[in-house]
Amino acid sequence: MPMYKVRPVHGAGAVLAEQLPTCMYRLPSVHRRPEPPPQEEVDPSLEALESRQEEILKRLYELKSAVDGLSKMIQTPDADLDVTNIIQTDECSPLTTSGADLDLMLGKDYGALKDIVINANPSLPPLSLLVLHSLLCEHYKILSAVHTHSSVKSVPESLLKCFGEQTKQQPRHEYQLGFTLIWKDVPKPQMKFSIQTMCPIEGEGNIARFLFSLFGQKYNAVTSTLIDSWVDTAIFQLKEGSTKEKGAVLRSMNAALGKTPWLVGNELTVADIVAWSVLQQTGSANAAPANVQKWMKSCENLAPFSSVMKLLK
Repeated sequence: MPMYKVRPVHGAGAVLAEQLPTCMYRLPSVHRRPEPPPQEEVDPSLEALESRQEEILKRLYELKSAVDGLSKMIQTPDADLDVTNIIQTDECSPLTTSGADLDLMLGKDYGALKDIVINANPSLPPLSLLVLHSLLCEHYKILSAVHTHSSVKSVPESLLKCFGEQTKQQPRHEYQLGFTLIWKDVPKPQMKFSIQTMCPIEGEGNIARFLFSLFGQKYNAVTSTLIDSWVDTAIFQLKEGSTKEKGAVLRSMNAALGKTPWLVGNELTVADIVAWSVLQQTGSANAAPANVQKWMKSCENLAPFSSVMKLLK
């Protein structure tokens, strides 16, 4: 039975070219490998930044390796070690008459005098601040002033002249530091150094630390910790503590002063100034042990302490 015929699709082994319709747009073949995008030029500043970052990371790695090596050489001291032996090796220069650079410590303020303003209650004068004022006057040219706030009805004449008589007034710009004491009805002494921006520093011990730092003394970590400890002990236990606490502090002071002439090492520190002031304020000086009595006489042999002693008479 004859079949119908169809047109052959193969001819001589080659695929016949089919005529594609022209009514549609052409698309590129999805089977072709896409051409790589053109390379963008790298910004030279970015290359420099990357190179600098790599250099910093390299130096940090070297520093870390050095610190790790040093840490292996340091032995952790025993908790029961007597730190008084370490204090003797602390390189600390005594209070010299040259003074430190106030611009480095307090910042340079062109055309303005650095002013320290302290509010204190005349019923309990902060003797340590008066001693520190006298010591600062030996190092710097200080413009001192005493004022009375309206909250205080009367102030003893000796406290109004606690900075002495300033007979010769020089131009303000010739002084290095301004020191103003305002007798005011406040619960505890307050100090401001930068009046516009600074929050007040409160407490006689904290203000004494700030004023003593103006001498530029440098201590190691152990000595600094002991100084802070004695200052806090004097304020919170010897001054504000119970009778039992005060007795314990006096015994500790007596033991410490049996080893060294001052509370912390062989030089006068803010710890001695604050502790002496508290003993005078609380009237505990007469009941102090022998070493404490000897230490108090050493303090009072210094001119700044003896000048303050006159205010107590």
